[in-house]
Amino acid sequence: MASLDISTPLIFKLNSSPKLWKLFSVKLPSHYNHKHKQYPSISIINAVSTPTSAAAAATELGRRRENVDTEQDSISILNERIRRDYSKREGSRGVMDSKEADKYIQLVKEQQQRGLQKLKGERQRKGKGGLSYKVDPYTLQPGDYVVHKKVGIGRFVGIKFDVSNSSNVPIEYLFIEYADGMAKLPVQQASRMLYRYNLPNEKKRPRTLSKLNDTSTWEKRKIKGKIAIQKMVVDLMELYLHRLKQRRPPYPKCPAMAEFAAQFPYEPTPDQKQTRSEKEKSLDMIRHGDLDIIVGTHSLLGSRVMYNNLGLLVVDEEQRFGVKQKEKIASFKTSVDVLTLSATPIPRTLYLALTGFRDASLISTPPPERVPIKTHLSVYSKEKVISAIKYELDRGGQVFYVLPRIKGLEEVMDFLEQSFPNVEIAIAHGKQYSKQLEETMEKFAQGEIKILICTNIVESGLDIQNANTIIIQDVQQFGLAQLYQLRGRVGRADKEAYAHLFYPDKSLLSDQALERLKALEECKELGQGFQLAERDMGIRGFGTIFGEQQTGDVGNVGIDLFFEMLFESLSKVEEHRVVSVPYHSVQIDINVNPHLPSEYINHLENPMEIISQAEKAAEKDIWTLMHFTESLRRQYGKEPYSMEILLKKLYVRRMAADLGITRIYSAGKMVGMKTNMSKKVFKLMTESMASDVHRNSLVFDGDEIKAELLLELPREQLLNWIFHCLAELHSSLPALIKY
Repeated sequence: MASLDISTPLIFKLNSSPKLWKLFSVKLPSHYNHKHKQYPSISIINAVSTPTSAAAAATELGRRRENVDTEQDSISILNERIRRDYSKREGSRGVMDSKEADKYIQLVKEQQQRGLQKLKGERQRKGKGGLSYKVDPYTLQPGDYVVHKKVGIGRFVGIKFDVSNSSNVPIEYLFIEYADGMAKLPVQQASRMLYRYNLPNEKKRPRTLSKLNDTSTWEKRKIKGKIAIQKMVVDLMELYLHRLKQRRPPYPKCPAMAEFAAQFPYEPTPDQKQTRSEKEKSLDMIRHGDLDIIVGTHSLLGSRVMYNNLGLLVVDEEQRFGVKQKEKIASFKTSVDVLTLSATPIPRTLYLALTGFRDASLISTPPPERVPIKTHLSVYSKEKVISAIKYELDRGGQVFYVLPRIKGLEEVMDFLEQSFPNVEIAIAHGKQYSKQLEETMEKFAQGEIKILICTNIVESGLDIQNANTIIIQDVQQFGLAQLYQLRGRVGRADKEAYAHLFYPDKSLLSDQALERLKALEECKELGQGFQLAERDMGIRGFGTIFGEQQTGDVGNVGIDLFFEMLFESLSKVEEHRVVSVPYHSVQIDINVNPHLPSEYINHLENPMEIISQAEKAAEKDIWTLMHFTESLRRQYGKEPYSMEILLKKLYVRRMAADLGITRIYSAGKMVGMKTNMSKKVFKLMTESMASDVHRNSLVFDGDEIKAELLLELPREQLLNWIFHCLAELHSSLPALIKY
């Protein structure tokens, strides 16, 4: 690994101190108790009256207020990071002590194991194969990109026999091209160290190939991926720790429920169209808890719907819900039982199931009379279309003809009317009037219409047993889950069904479209929606998780290695815990007592109360301290240098408490921090630090973090260095369990 240059002094450029004005020394003891009105002592130093005019002071204050929005000082940068990291994560989560967390972490780990065993182990025992991370060398094609865990990303060239340096017996070697040369790897070793490089998007090429003679860049990319994974794991872990902690009384077993269950199957109810007043009445009843069961569309997730005591949310056809609806569902999950149903789970749902954070059950056994749908994939031709439709009509069946857009429906209608003049044909799409669409679908269900030309409006919710042929034109424009759902519209009885998938020209299809079609053709057995979802995740990635796109993190190492690192992180999650300490237990043995200018004090409405509020904000948490600082700057403008030092001292103490640091001291050029954190936590923290200067200066020694500076710094500059160092360590907290 390349060595890093640490020859420059560890000094930050500081603003020059303001000139000496009339000064106050405001000292707030750590034991200050606002409740008992023990105000901080104030000593006046150089108490000479100054002729500063009110107008000049007002001008100075105005200048500070103008600068507060434009200056990006170190406190502002830290506050931005705190807001980004904490605003969405900490809002609704309570406090959990360390012993309680131990119990729930163990429960989560057990659930992970159950999830993996259920979703992978069962299929492996049945010989159907599971998710395999490492690549089989013999399945690689020349030009495929691969990842070697220690070296990085290369391009597979081929396999051939060669002799090693220690033997004359030829063995099979895998040849891999890197940016600065060719590497050969015994096939047996390759099967343990190589992964296929896949990306969750259309572009399959990595940005660059790795270098054999310089693995430092690859190590940085791998560490970046590791930190991203750790943050994902902790976000999931914290969500489920708090979810497991929730308690509610069990749903009562009552005769009414048993009677309700015994009534299935039930007759479909007629469509109930609500007037505006009826809808408002229903919303009011929901708000006051007067309705026990509410059935509706995604409008039930809208902002106008206020639930009185929601206990169970059932989401059918989950793959059809959008990002906003899924975010709303996610907001329920710490207090509401959520059951989602899908024949083809979206990649995000599959990811949660595979990690064990979402308990999943597979129903893969079809009804006994069902037979697999015969799937035919080919270039579009009118002759093939006519032949497929004629076969179905001759055996007394009905046909779905699906297009991706409304625009082409009329053209297909003209073509089919000429080809089958005596057959009832109709069009259905979402832009039609509801009554017209309802009548069309009813006639098709009754068998009056023989060919239904439609968009993917028929993707779900239809069970027409006499419709056993589906034709899908321009198949490359559909998603994999959509195609699986559309294919499932036929074969609903014991009659053999056919799905004809047509594309315009294979040369026009993207690699991703070809992969989708190949996956659909291969997953032709009944009940293979889960396997198809696995393939879909491999093609297009995990989707949007926690509102942030993960494609870049996956792209650092490729999907396969990303997954292996993910499960490794899950298995060791309890090793990455940081235990905070009480704020007032943190001892800072660095004598920094800044004096505030009288001009600044004169313009503070109540200086002693403001200092007291600052201390109380820091004592509560860093989020409150951030809000206090921002409020102070909005009201009084950018503080002078001495007040900035005072604020930094509060930030240092608060961050130290969050990091489990109980004492900070200096001895000459050495800075010491006594801590309760483990060496593994320290390693993860330093790996995530952006600054090489800080990372290379810190060492872990027993129960202390130490830094050897190149020269002894003045006290205020030393505090500034400690502030920056702790800010970088503190930025790694989202990747750690904090109980």
